[in-house]
Amino acid sequence: MPSTELSHSYDVAATPAAVLAHLAEPANYIGLSPLLVDVRDVRREGGVTHYVAVERFRFLGLVRHDNVIRVTLRTDGARLPAEATVSGEVVSPGGVRMDYRFAVTARGDGGSLVADTLRLHAPFGLLRYAAGKAAAVQTERGRVLARRLGADD
Repeated sequence: MPSTELSHSYDVAATPAAVLAHLAEPANYIGLSPLLVDVRDVRREGGVTHYVAVERFRFLGLVRHDNVIRVTLRTDGARLPAEATVSGEVVSPGGVRMDYRFAVTARGDGGSLVADTLRLHAPFGLLRYAAGKAAAVQTERGRVLARRLGADD
């Protein structure tokens, strides 16, 4: 199955612990992704969180499609305060799979650098569309996270 990797880094004026706490809560992803409109069926098992999310797509501005995805989320704060990670997998209908990782590193000024990496796997013909949507979400996520946790001026 074809795949691609997307990376985007951004600064947040909050500590790595605050960023990690925000990214570890499934409900906080509503708005971090402009496509995500609902999070439900959250189950925590040990250090792993499983949940169902709904992405809303519009085609030609008229046709609405709600894409129900299964998400797994893991946090690793063992190296706090210097660095922490949130990672996991997304399983979407149509054969689209995504592995994601947020590496949160402390900056000298008390803020954080977030390295947002996505690895997409999609059937031939769907990868370009999925990668375009994922790149737009990644860019917006950096802006929203910085606003929510204190804009870095």
